[in-house]
Amino acid sequence: MVNHPSNALTIRPAARSDADALLTLIDALAAYEQLDPPDAQAKARLVHDGFERTPARFEVFLAFDGENAQDASPLGYAIVFETYSSFLARPTLYIEDLFILPDARRKGVGSVLFSHLAAEALRRGCGRLEWVCLEWNTLAIGFYEKRGAVHLDDWRGYRLTASQLETLPLSPRVITSSGTPNG
Repeated sequence: MVNHPSNALTIRPAARSDADALLTLIDALAAYEQLDPPDAQAKARLVHDGFERTPARFEVFLAFDGENAQDASPLGYAIVFETYSSFLARPTLYIEDLFILPDARRKGVGSVLFSHLAAEALRRGCGRLEWVCLEWNTLAIGFYEKRGAVHLDDWRGYRLTASQLETLPLSPRVITSSGTPNG
C-alpha cells in the first residue's frame, strides 16, 4: 500500500474483497467509453482471473481518498499485466484499464495512480509502460502527453475475437503443446 499524504490518497493492490467495487468501476468505464459492460459470465471470469487463479492473469491497483482505504469506496483503478519486449529483452508493464470516476477527475487522483504504475514498472525492471487510448478521449490524451507519452503513429493495433480465432484454418503440421499434431 502506498500513501500519498500530500494528496491524501492511497493506492493499494486490490484484494478478493474488492471484487464488487472493481466490477462497479469497470461498468462505469464501459459507460464512459460508450461500450457494453461485461455480462455476468465475463464478470465471473474477471473475478476468477484476477483474484482466484494462481498466478493471476492481471493485477489491479485501486485509488482511495484518505488513508483508511479498507472502509472507503475506490475513486479509480488500473488493471495491468506484463508482456515482454524481445528487442529490449525486458518486460513491459501494459495498462489495460486506467479509470477515474468523473467526480474525482482533475483532483490529482489519476496523476497519483499513473505515477504509482510508472514506479511499479521501474520496480519490476520494465523497459517501458504501454497502453492504448480511444481517439476521441481528448482528456486522457492530454493527460498522457502532459507526462511525456508518445503516440505511436507507426504502429497499428489489431484484434481477433474468440469467434474469429475459432474460424481460422489451422495447419495440420502444427504440433500442439502436448506434442500431438493439430488437425
